[in-house]
Amino acid sequence: MNGAESLARTLLRSGVDVCFTNPGTSEMHFVAALDRVEGMRCVLGLFEGVVTGAADGYARMAGRPAGTLLHLGPGLGNGLANLHNARKAQTPVVNIVGEHAVRHLAHDAPLTADIEGIARPVSAWVKTSTSAREVARDGAEAVAAARTAPGQVATLILPADTAWEEGTGAAEPVPVPPAPQVDDSRVRAAVDALRSGQPTVLLMTGRVLHEDGLALAGKVAASTGTRLMAQMANKRIARGAGRVTVERVPYPVDQALATFADVRHIVLVGAKPPVAFFAYPGKPSELWPKGCEVHSLAEAHEDCMHALEALVDALGASGARPAFQALERPSVPTDERLSVETVCATIGALMPENAVVTDEAISTGRGLHPYTLGAPPHDWLAICGGSIGIGLPLATGAAVACPDRKVLALQADGSAMYTIQALWTQAREGLDITTLLFSNRAYGSLKHELHNVGASNPGRKALDMLEIGRPDLDFVSIARGMGVAATRVTSTSELARAMRAGLASGGPNLVEVML
Repeated sequence: MNGAESLARTLLRSGVDVCFTNPGTSEMHFVAALDRVEGMRCVLGLFEGVVTGAADGYARMAGRPAGTLLHLGPGLGNGLANLHNARKAQTPVVNIVGEHAVRHLAHDAPLTADIEGIARPVSAWVKTSTSAREVARDGAEAVAAARTAPGQVATLILPADTAWEEGTGAAEPVPVPPAPQVDDSRVRAAVDALRSGQPTVLLMTGRVLHEDGLALAGKVAASTGTRLMAQMANKRIARGAGRVTVERVPYPVDQALATFADVRHIVLVGAKPPVAFFAYPGKPSELWPKGCEVHSLAEAHEDCMHALEALVDALGASGARPAFQALERPSVPTDERLSVETVCATIGALMPENAVVTDEAISTGRGLHPYTLGAPPHDWLAICGGSIGIGLPLATGAAVACPDRKVLALQADGSAMYTIQALWTQAREGLDITTLLFSNRAYGSLKHELHNVGASNPGRKALDMLEIGRPDLDFVSIARGMGVAATRVTSTSELARAMRAGLASGGPNLVEVML
């Protein structure tokens, strides 16, 4: 058994049974090994950003890492933007990156690169295997590193000769270290803040935003009157009827400052203190007011669920009754004009139960949340690192992880073009994804930002850098060319009809929504 097969069998034994791939020559022995190993699903992406974004979406829903297979330094480089997003989302990912055979590196062949240097900014763990006899153990360590709380990107670099030379067979899984539990003093400090009688916010992210964690937070809110909030961007939130509803920190700085204006205590559960997404002239980076105290109940790498449980016990709130969201959804609007409001209402009216929603709607999506709060139960996945081009890959990975659930991808047109190749993977794999692509033929959010940063009176040259018309993109043709059924809608009734049809089809569909 060569090193490549030893590694493939180790990954499978360690719980990694899906690999999103875009291989090259140096990875051919690992490609052959994946073919020989029963139980490993391999999903091809036509661009590395699709591969890494899909691995992120898969892990968010499966609760365990997928592997990626990338070709040398440039292949890893092509995937960096969505590995940045995965790092910010605290998503576990195991990258296998091919490298030249050790004897070949001295010749500085065209694809030679500093792969470790490329990997480190987005990886919590990086290692280059030095021999075929060590690669299996290295693979087990990579999986354990990826699964270490709160979830990390691990990158294992595989020189070609460590893949083709004789290996040792599969290694045993490496135990994952348990997340540390919080000190009682932090629980007591949080209790004091919540019982202070002053306005407080419980600010959360990560695992505690699943249904059971929100139920615990709901007990805290019911017994203390604190507001429940989630970070501005979160990798997964349980939402809809029967769940405890949380606000999100608003993206616009003025709106966020107003949200926290009267708050005197912020208790963090896995979250960071709230800051603005960007710096703006004359506006603060920190979103909390002077005089507001920030308390850390639990940091991201700690056992946040245990911390919430301890907080509920310390408050004597075990018997408190959380406020669960009622089923309250809008009707499909009678107004036939497509606008942000009519589109959002239609989505809220038709969203299926147990859906997985991936949100890269950008400017259109800012109005979605009020219309979908009372929809049937669903999970909402957002872009966490701000690097656009994650939406279509994220939906792809989520659909691989959850073949029994409808995936609804809410996608802006400009960011769709970064990783449009994901549509081909969706077609090849027959994934149950309905994409609503909002076509305003502009980088709409950047037009807002041009004003927000005080860059006034833009001319034609500036506007040309923020608009994607001339020529207009034809997403229906693009999708059909990649094997995805597609239609274009120009009215609310057409949108409702197309959305229903897409969700009922059981396969990939794209609806271009002309705004």
